[in-house]
Amino acid sequence: MVPRVTLNDGNSLPAIGFGTYPLRGDEAVTAICSALEIGYRLIDTAVNYGNEADVGRAVRQSGLARDDIQITSKLPGRHHAYDDAIRSVEESLQRLQVDYLDLHLIHWPNPSVGKYLQAWQALIDLRERGLIRSIGVSNFTQAHLGRIIDETGVVPAVNQIELHPRFPQEHMRAVDTDLGIITQAWSPMGKARAPLDEPAVLDAAQRLGVAPGQVILRWHIQIGSLPIPKSADPQRQRENFDVFDFALTDSEVSAISALAETDGRLFGGDPDVHEEM
Repeated sequence: MVPRVTLNDGNSLPAIGFGTYPLRGDEAVTAICSALEIGYRLIDTAVNYGNEADVGRAVRQSGLARDDIQITSKLPGRHHAYDDAIRSVEESLQRLQVDYLDLHLIHWPNPSVGKYLQAWQALIDLRERGLIRSIGVSNFTQAHLGRIIDETGVVPAVNQIELHPRFPQEHMRAVDTDLGIITQAWSPMGKARAPLDEPAVLDAAQRLGVAPGQVILRWHIQIGSLPIPKSADPQRQRENFDVFDFALTDSEVSAISALAETDGRLFGGDPDVHEEM
């Protein structure tokens, strides 16, 4: 049984999700159906992934009730203006062929455009209309969070950020925790920079009899991060999912956190300057 994490709005999410980027078409549907069969119940997509329709198709093909599956999508930068944000979410619902989203996030703050406050107000209003159950953000810094909270009084339920052993985001995790925000991790392994062969990971994997990737995902769980791994391979999906029946020691968690690099970002995606259209 996957533990659930309670959000600040009273809703809850599974402690692990399934990422869908860059899966599309039949490959996406097959991979998502496999993940749902294994037991994943939180599916993460976005307008800019171009696969919302595929996610919806997989949900319908799974045979599971809609209420048994939670779907996250994300608002792109080009839709930050209030009316555009409203329309964007309505179009996401149409592509997914669902009546509501369980979680919707502002994908990036795009601070030079300066409309993320409008986007946040739109998500607040859409939640009031019942089209979204929980609202949050992605890649927001302490300053971005402070602005939307100060202006609206509404605290995001989730902040999904780049977070992996090379870039453990200790400061932002603490900021989120202080504000009552759940931190989700995109690219939780670190893609090509995943430290699968580092002694800190390999030693723990050998002690526990698990795969190195499972150790990294368990590290996320134990530091309070909700990871969103992606794999189209059913065996890897199952490995990624089976991380709740073992535990790392405090020293193992610390050793993995110590793999942090000065700037461990995967592609230089600094939210203060990165622009996502």
